[in-house]
Amino acid sequence: MAAKIPVTIITGFLGSGKTSLIRHLLQNSQGRRIAVLVNEFGELGIDGDLLRDCQICDDDGVAIAQEPVSNIVELNNGCLCCTVQEEFYPTMQELIKRRDSIDCILIETSGLALPKPLIKAFSWQDIRHAVTVDGVITVVDCEAVSRGTLAQDLQALEAQRQADPNLDHETPLQELFEDQLACADLVILNKTDLVSASEITQVQTLVQQELPRSVKIVTNGRSQAEALPADLLLGFNAAVEDNLASRPSHHDFEEEHDHDDEIDSTHVILDQTFEPEVLRQRLEALVRQQEIYRIKGFVAVPNKPMRLVVQGVGTRFEQFYDRRWQPEEPRQTKLVFIGRSLNPELIQKEIVSPQTSTR
Repeated sequence: MAAKIPVTIITGFLGSGKTSLIRHLLQNSQGRRIAVLVNEFGELGIDGDLLRDCQICDDDGVAIAQEPVSNIVELNNGCLCCTVQEEFYPTMQELIKRRDSIDCILIETSGLALPKPLIKAFSWQDIRHAVTVDGVITVVDCEAVSRGTLAQDLQALEAQRQADPNLDHETPLQELFEDQLACADLVILNKTDLVSASEITQVQTLVQQELPRSVKIVTNGRSQAEALPADLLLGFNAAVEDNLASRPSHHDFEEEHDHDDEIDSTHVILDQTFEPEVLRQRLEALVRQQEIYRIKGFVAVPNKPMRLVVQGVGTRFEQFYDRRWQPEEPRQTKLVFIGRSLNPELIQKEIVSPQTSTR
């Protein structure tokens, strides 16, 4: 019988760069046969689509349950910690049937998911004989944290912690950020090319304060993906499911975990093309009007045969063309918004504009 399949869980807050890291691993797999499970918050599978189109999945991937032409299974009903009994379990059973042809499994959690409930699922009797959590990688958006997106002012936060180590007044998002760090076997400070050396040091200090044990922290700029070899990211041999006591979380003594009900997602699908700069301005305006944490999606651009990928964290937006539109594919603009108490009608209204052209 084959040895247990090692599972690497990649966690991190919205927009930290988890999908890009998995794309890098798939494109630099060094012959490994990798299966990928993607969990997205929302109904549109943007991250799964990006991974499918990374130019290597179809050739070197492993075809698994539900989607026989892809090595990616999308779990779209919220966080894995909420759907683990509904979709995760049967998916893992299908993977176990193919254990002789899989070298490792990558699981990208939703940016709003706690990793610990997912790890606990690997102790289930029908799973633990065949798979093990090899390690947990937590990806941190260095720029977002340095700007206070997920934490208060860094100096004020440090002083506050010295005065009150219990931090009873933490926000749910801050707790989520800390719980993701508490489970880590490796922390990647991502997008370091967007901040100064002193800001990197500040964030590293903040992260170290949240780590309950010695954990390696590495830095990574957006243009330095090749600096993170697969041998660094895989092969921790941590058997995390047997070592949860050393990974304390805010929710250890809760019978159930429910996400903040006000954190939700909405999406728009438009048969329109958009000039990238016009759309970016409208998205920036929406971020100022509503508490939007993350924007991601695909955009149809006038007179362009390529699909534009748009990703936003706060007011910072990135965009790139990932591939040509397929002949049978509708050239639609699809955007997902994740935030608190969102107003879908206002979002739709602000995006649609006379400056966009309609087919």
